[in-house]
Amino acid sequence: MSGNPDVVARASAAILPGDGAFGATMDALTARGLDGALRAFLGSGRPFLGICVGMQLLYEQGAEHGLHAGFGILPGVVKRLERAPRIPHMGWNQLEIVGTHPFVESVAEGSYAYFLHSYYAGVTAATVAACEYGERFAAIVAQGNVMGTQFHPEKSQSTGALLLDNFLRIASGRQPSETLR
Repeated sequence: MSGNPDVVARASAAILPGDGAFGATMDALTARGLDGALRAFLGSGRPFLGICVGMQLLYEQGAEHGLHAGFGILPGVVKRLERAPRIPHMGWNQLEIVGTHPFVESVAEGSYAYFLHSYYAGVTAATVAACEYGERFAAIVAQGNVMGTQFHPEKSQSTGALLLDNFLRIASGRQPSETLR
């Protein structure tokens, strides 16, 4: 992800990584003029991947440190884990595959992913993988060109590598099952 709105506007695909709070992240994007560029990008049909807070921002609102507006691509409010054994949810958890999308092609039921979060989005029609950690939540979402992971694929070993590879194949115009050469 570039800090330059013009670069984002011209990109063929985008990844919005996340680390931090929902409202503070959205404020930082707005201060840099990236919120408008991202809204336009999200509506353009080009492949987009949100990671952790980057995924959470796809929802209508986030309740971290007050109520904040998100991009509104997905319905719902990102809320604090209340029934979790410990907060933050930090460590490995198994994925329950609940939907289909080229982004999750070849991801096996029960695959492990690495999480670090205190807030979550509920399971909706866009959820393609869920997890349980005191509460059931969306671990992977995918709706058309928009994809997201609550966990960090870059820390999730083979599961994360497979998802990133699938995203790159989608971004290149190939289906995930097609081999890159």
